[in-house]
Amino acid sequence: MTVIISGISTLLALGPGAEMLARWPVAWITSWSVAFPTVLVVLPIVRRLVSRVVAVQ
Repeated sequence: MTVIISGISTLLALGPGAEMLARWPVAWITSWSVAFPTVLVVLPIVRRLVSRVVAVQ
């Protein structure tokens, strides 16, 4: 997911070309390094909330 999002964002910011292709890997690793730890923290919280909502119904 981070590859796709960073690719689209980089493409929109720079347009198609060599510069975009050169900067995309840096954008991807930056977005991944933020997204992965965020998922590790947020996922357990979301699972607990969902289980409470589903259990109530």
